[in-house]
Amino acid sequence: MAQITVRETVLQELEGLAEELIPEVVNFIRFLKFRQEEERARQRFVIAIEKARAVARERGITDEDVQEEIRAARAGQ
Repeated sequence: MAQITVRETVLQELEGLAEELIPEVVNFIRFLKFRQEEERARQRFVIAIEKARAVARERGITDEDVQEEIRAARAGQ
């Protein structure tokens, strides 16, 4: 007997669902996809920050140096 995958189980459950509830399932799937992409974006951001900090350390740039640059740029506006 073949083992049923989770995806196949979802499809079977979907077949037994009333037609008027299908849009709710679609909305939930879209929510899950959004949440998944949001987590991926957060991970990319964390990696980018880590890389930027590594480059700054290599070049001897401190957090104070960065803050001073920000203050100078804002003062020049």
